[in-house]
Amino acid sequence: MNELVLSEQQLMQFIGQYLWPMLRIGGLFLAMPVIGAQTVTPRVRVVLAFFLTILVAPLLPAMPDIDLVSIQAMVVVAQELLIGVAMGFMLQIVLHVFVMAGEMVAMKMGLGFAAMNDPSTGVSTSVLSQFYLLLSTLLFLSYNGHLMAIELLVRSYETLPIGTGGLPVGSFWAIASMGTWIFSLGLVIALPIFTAVMIINMAFGAMNRSAPQMNVFTVGFPMTLMFGLLVMWFSLGAFLPVFEVTMQEGFVSLRRIIGVQ
Repeated sequence: MNELVLSEQQLMQFIGQYLWPMLRIGGLFLAMPVIGAQTVTPRVRVVLAFFLTILVAPLLPAMPDIDLVSIQAMVVVAQELLIGVAMGFMLQIVLHVFVMAGEMVAMKMGLGFAAMNDPSTGVSTSVLSQFYLLLSTLLFLSYNGHLMAIELLVRSYETLPIGTGGLPVGSFWAIASMGTWIFSLGLVIALPIFTAVMIINMAFGAMNRSAPQMNVFTVGFPMTLMFGLLVMWFSLGAFLPVFEVTMQEGFVSLRRIIGVQ
């Protein structure tokens, strides 16, 4: 019988065929919404990345011949992890637009003190931010945002091949500029409630001038809170179109960063 003999180079190529894609996939799962939350254990993320790598590896271009025990391999590992984390971070930015809007609304309505621990990030945020985050996360899953992210990840191997330098420098500046996008779009979402609460405060200010004996703080705070919640309830009808526009802009920015048309 003929014995199957594998050379060291062939073994390195076989391992690299699955190792290099798994690094980028693992970086995405580490930072993206839902899967990258702290409620999902690292063991689950590793298992998901392993099975997804087995599925997508035959669809990817040929892997480069890189010695796994070399400085070049360490550089490629850092590049692949950085690409995956950057893509997941871009998706996190899309959902944190609504977290920022919830923080602005909560501070304006006087609910800034009503904070709770966010199980997905471990950071204390307001209750309204948690509400908007849960709603946007459910819409993200219902629109198959996680599947769209995986599709872009697979296509990124064509525009950003393994071992060719990773993300360009301009991509990091584009990611940093998304901070202004979070604040501006969050303000646009919270602006209707801002305007309604401001009108209520102006009305109570006029009442305080006409009837100084009335305690405006005792009456105004619950009225502002109730009216703000009522306006927020009415504004939920426009939440879906705003989420669609935000998600489209976020994925357009993600495509631009990884060079996918």
